Amino acid sequence: MGSIPNIQPFRKRLEELDARMARPDFFQDPQRAAELSREHQRMSRIVDLGNELEASRKALQENELLINDDGAEAELRTLAREEIPVIEHKLEQLEHAILFTMIPPEPEDGRNIIMEIRAGAGGEEAALFAADLARMYMRYAEAQNWRIEPMGTSPADAGGFKETVFKIAGDSIYQKLKFESGVHRVQRVPVTEASGRIHTSTATVAVLPEAEAVDIEINPNDLDISTMRASGAGGQHVNTTDSAVMMVHKPTGTTVYCADERSQIKNRAKAMTVMRSRLLQAKREEERSKYAAHRRGQIGTGDRSERIRTYNYPQSRLTDHRIGLSLSLPSIMEGELDPLLQGLAEADLSSKVADLLQNPQPV
Repeated sequence: MGSIPNIQPFRKRLEELDARMARPDFFQDPQRAAELSREHQRMSRIVDLGNELEASRKALQENELLINDDGAEAELRTLAREEIPVIEHKLEQLEHAILFTMIPPEPEDGRNIIMEIRAGAGGEEAALFAADLARMYMRYAEAQNWRIEPMGTSPADAGGFKETVFKIAGDSIYQKLKFESGVHRVQRVPVTEASGRIHTSTATVAVLPEAEAVDIEINPNDLDISTMRASGAGGQHVNTTDSAVMMVHKPTGTTVYCADERSQIKNRAKAMTVMRSRLLQAKREEERSKYAAHRRGQIGTGDRSERIRTYNYPQSRLTDHRIGLSLSLPSIMEGELDPLLQGLAEADLSSKVADLLQNPQPV
């Protein structure tokens, strides 16, 4: 059986939280009180599981002593021997539960996301692949009963997308899809290829936790906002009103264009939602890069330059290079992502457990 960190620091932290929550002024700051209450709940579960683990270890030790006691009744020794596999299985489950509970949840895990998919290298084929990826994620979202809201799209001349941005709203979406950011590579024969040669193209995916106003403070003076007539499909109205919005954050150069709505006000609101999320993601990536230098084997979230996956159509195989996982490609492209997402989550959990065993402090 594996080992777990010492429970004592978590017991001490629980005692500190008990004392803090008993203060008369505890609820003066409701947001902080809620955070500490959630931490208290997690610490309590760790301590309870730790107590149960200690009791099970003691029971295992007593059974082993009984088995080796020549003076004990044969029936009792048989019962003790039969109980040992049950106790060992329970110990494994308790150790896994304790390790899982010790790992703190990421603050953004419960949030909605902004997903951005852009055509990369490969010209027309890259734009078609970007559209295939968008369809894949949308089918998965629909199967989860999540809500999809278009935020902005730039169609390519030959089909597909130069860029498409959409919001997915529901329960714990960022937690499930946060590992999808990066470069996705496709190997297949393009529809425009007459000689049947296999081409390699790429598209980039960015998964941004939806930011709230309290996460990022944007000075209105730092924004350059302009309106224009939208272009593309949408009937006569799209070309007769200045409904499209271009928003530029001058300090960082971050640019957002929204033209999906007929209303300039709605496009402006959508642009601000995307802008906040992009600025929050940039801040998180900067913080993560400092942390990642001290963490080996991380799955990574948010690095758009990292090639994470290959979609090999001739071999009907998808390979995620970060964890060496290969799956059947057709089902993945139809939105059946759970085996892939589960593999990534388990690999991330393993790396976090390794970190925890090296630094077993409550966080």
